[in-house]
Amino acid sequence: MPDIHLLHALILGFIEGLTEFLPISSTGHLILLGNWIGFQSSDGKVFEVVIQLGAILAVCWLYRARLVQLIRGVFQGDADERRFAGTVLLAFLPAALIGAVMIGFIKTYLFSPVIVAASLILGGLILLWVESRNIEPSMETMEEITWRKALLVGFAQCAAMIPGVSRSGATIVGGLYAGMSRKTAAEFSFFLAMPTMFGAAAYDVMRNRHLLSNDEWTTIAVGFVAAFISALIVVRMLIKFVASHSFRVFAWYRIALGLLVLAWLATRAG
Repeated sequence: MPDIHLLHALILGFIEGLTEFLPISSTGHLILLGNWIGFQSSDGKVFEVVIQLGAILAVCWLYRARLVQLIRGVFQGDADERRFAGTVLLAFLPAALIGAVMIGFIKTYLFSPVIVAASLILGGLILLWVESRNIEPSMETMEEITWRKALLVGFAQCAAMIPGVSRSGATIVGGLYAGMSRKTAAEFSFFLAMPTMFGAAAYDVMRNRHLLSNDEWTTIAVGFVAAFISALIVVRMLIKFVASHSFRVFAWYRIALGLLVLAWLATRAG
C-alpha cells in the first residue's frame, strides 16, 4: 500500500476525531477532505463509518467511571440508572430503525460535496435560530431527561443521516430545543453516540466485509487510532467551552464552510 494512502488515512482520522463531537459534521468533513485529496475508500464507504469508533471509544474512556456506574446500576436494579439507560436507548431507536432502511440510498445518492455544503449552511442557520430563542434550561443533568424529551432528541438525530447535518449537531440542537442546558445536551449527545455509532459500524462491516482487503483494514486501523487520540483532546475542550459559551461560533463556521465549498464547486464546474 502506498505510504501516501496511509498518510491520507491518518489525516482523515485526525479530522474525524476533531469534528465528531462538534456540531459541524464529521462525515461532511471526511467527504469534503477525501474528495479534495483524492482519497478513495471502499465502495461501501466503510472507512468513513468505522473510524468513528475511534472517536466513540475516546468518549467511553473519558466517561468510563460514569459508564461503570451506569452498567452496575442497571444490573443491580437501581431505578435511576435503569431510567437513564432507558432514555438513551429510546433516543437511539428512531435512527436505528430508519438507518437500517435508508443506509443504501444515503450512501449512493447523498455522499456528495453539494449535499454536504447545503446541509452545513442549513444546519448552521437552524443552530443560530435555536440559540436566538434563549430557551431557559429545565434539565441541568442527564438524569433529569424525560422519556418524551429523549425521544425528541432521537428523532432529531435522524436528520444527521444526511451528510453535513452532523450527528452531534442534530442531537445538541434537539437537546437545546427540548430544554437541556448546553452541557447536558452535549453530554447526552456523547452517550447517545455510543449505541448509535457502535451499531452503525457493526452493521456496515457486516454488510461490506467482502469489500475489505488487508490493505483496507490497515487503512481503517490508522484512521481509527488517529480519531481516538484527537477525540480525547476535543471532548475535554468542548465540555469546558460550552460551560460559558454558546454554539453560535460553530453555526457561523458551518455557514462559512458551506458557502466556501459551493464557491469552490462553482469554479470547478466553470
